[in-house]
Amino acid sequence: MIHDIPKPEISTDFTVADIHKIRKWNYERLKDSTSQERKDHYKKSSDEFEALIKNARHSVRQ
Repeated sequence: MIHDIPKPEISTDFTVADIHKIRKWNYERLKDSTSQERKDHYKKSSDEFEALIKNARHSVRQ
């Protein structure tokens, strides 16, 4: 099960403490998930990111 935990507050300086916050947030979200759930989650995220890239490239060409 992937937990719905709010994203952490990240400072504008993006410090080492921010990296620790992100890592802890990610761990807490995924700690009870199965391998298949994590695989599906990362696949969905990568598909969404690839779509953003494709749209951005399409916008630049026009």
